Parts: sequence; C-alpha cells; structure tokens
Amino acid sequence: MLTRLLVSGLFAGAGAGLIAALLQLFFVQPVLLHAELYESGALVHFGAEAVSAHQDLGGFEPVRDGLSIVFTMLTYTGYAFILLVGMALAEMRGANVNGRNGLLWGLAGFVAFHFAPGFTLAPEVPGVAAADVALRQVWWWATVVTAGAGLWLIAFGRNWLAWGAAAVLLLAPHVVGAPEPDTFTGPVPTEIGALFASRALGVGMAAWLLLGCFAGFFWQREGARDGARQPA
Repeated sequence: MLTRLLVSGLFAGAGAGLIAALLQLFFVQPVLLHAELYESGALVHFGAEAVSAHQDLGGFEPVRDGLSIVFTMLTYTGYAFILLVGMALAEMRGANVNGRNGLLWGLAGFVAFHFAPGFTLAPEVPGVAAADVALRQVWWWATVVTAGAGLWLIAFGRNWLAWGAAAVLLLAPHVVGAPEPDTFTGPVPTEIGALFASRALGVGMAAWLLLGCFAGFFWQREGARDGARQPA
C-alpha cells in the first residue's frame, strides 16, 4: 500500500505540477509582474502621473522560473498524496477509483483548496490592501479542512444528518468571514486584480482536474500490478 501510494503520488503530482507550472508561467505570472510595476511605482494608473500600462515585463528567467516550476511540482505532489489518501480510504469502503472518476476527486480538491477559500478570500496580487498574513493563513486552512470534510460527507454520507452537517461545514467559514484590512486601498488597478483572481482559479481548476485524473489512473494501475504480483 505504501509503495502504491508513493509511486502514484510522485507520478501524478509531478505530471500535474509541471502542467500547472507552465500554465502559471504563461497566464498568471505576467499579471503578477504587471501588478508589481504598480506596487513599485513604475506604473501609475490615476491622476496626472498616469503612465501607459503597456510595459515590457521581461522574458523567461531560468533561475526564477525554474525554481517556480520545481516548487509547483513539489506542491502538487503534496496535493497528490492528500488526494490519494482519500482515494485509498474510499476504496476501502468499496468505491472504485480510476482515471475517469478521478476527475471528480480533482474537482473536489479544487473546491476545497481553491474555490471555497477564494469565495471569501480571493487570490490577491502584490500591492493590494490585506489583513495580517497569519490570520489569513489560519482562516484559509480552516476553510480547506471544513470544505474537505463537507465534501466527504456529501459523497459518502448516508442520511440527511450527514448532508446537513456538510452544508454547515461548507458555510461556516464564510458566515464567520475572512480577516479583512481596515481600509481597501492600493496602487494596483482593480482590473488587474480581477484578471489575476480569475486566471489563478482557472489554472487551479485545470491543474486539479488533471491531478485527479492522473492520481486515479496511477492508483488503479499500481493496484493492478500489485494484484498481478500476488502468488496464485
């Protein structure tokens, strides 16, 4: 079981993480670099000092972008292990896990790790007003845990009590509310913030769907290999 978990997690996480990293470099990083120009004052979008938004954002930087690819692959490998633990538990309950229904697992992972926190605490670009980072991290992790537990109850609950508890878990963090700054100020145009949030969520969804598909595929394949190695 441990070997099956390690092999499946490494292959699924590395594959999905590499694709996620490339999507981020192409779609998300240019928006971040653009926002940093406003944060530093190189660009201004209001008043008499307004400067054209069309600036050279630079090309590929091997060290920076290479480290970003490696870090993203490691992050999604960690996500893969979390997803595979859930798959293993589900399989013990009699569920069939494969690449096709792995898409549903990936969608659930996206909801828990990206959509549910982002519903109240949207992805932020540099230079925008934000509450204390420690408080936001606590709220983010609490939301991920409650969303994951709620989705598990929806999938495997057998009565209305379980489904009602799932609804409470999904709603609770947003009813409580995420930490917010005292004032909403910042030099970055709202259009850039909106574009960053939408692209971050879009890339996250694509990456998680691939992660779920890869994890289910490798989990099923490694299980079939283990079964074939068993003595008759």
